[in-house]
Amino acid sequence: MVLVHGAWADASGWNAVTAKLQAQGYPVIAPANPLRGVAEDSDYLRSFLATISGPIVLVGHSYGGAVITNAATGNKNVKSLVYVSAYAPDQGETIAEAGALAGGDNSVLVSHLVKRPYPNAGGYVDTTVDPAWFPKLFAADAPLSQTRLMATQQRPLSTAAFEGETGVPAWKTIPAWYLVSLNDQTIPPVAEKAMAARAAKGRTVMIHSSHAAMVAHPDAVTDLILRAAR
Repeated sequence: MVLVHGAWADASGWNAVTAKLQAQGYPVIAPANPLRGVAEDSDYLRSFLATISGPIVLVGHSYGGAVITNAATGNKNVKSLVYVSAYAPDQGETIAEAGALAGGDNSVLVSHLVKRPYPNAGGYVDTTVDPAWFPKLFAADAPLSQTRLMATQQRPLSTAAFEGETGVPAWKTIPAWYLVSLNDQTIPPVAEKAMAARAAKGRTVMIHSSHAAMVAHPDAVTDLILRAAR
């Protein structure tokens, strides 16, 4: 299992899911996602996956979904894709466009992003979620003590990531599963449903969860990953 985190988070968000998968006997690795842009991050993950022999279940949360969509294309070892409250863009689509599918609107999130300069970034800047808003927008159904801690440890996402276009999506040729978070305040649930309909082709579960489903509902996320593994 390879678990890829998204924006404003790190691999520790997978801790509960990782423990459950390891208890089932599965090897798990959760690499760091650079969060520099779709092309750069996908190239990194593609090279990372090339070092793994044997079958791979590739899981992406949030922006990590866009990264696995690009990185897995052409890798015969990737047998299943799992999207957890994630972007699953089509060819030529950006994550901004994917998030607007079916009338999706994440303007509240965008209005609460904090922007900071990043050296030698070609005019792009780093973004994080205002810590005061992070619990509500990212993980409203997780313990507040935990989400406050997560808010202080955010890894920033470059604004370049919002503009990067997707290549040939891996879900065109690799079976995909999708978990829709119905209470998501980061990616609009209507957009998640639209992405799931075209990428997962019926292999979709919907739960009443915030964006951080793997933190708030690790059992449901683990169950879906195990279904993809089987």
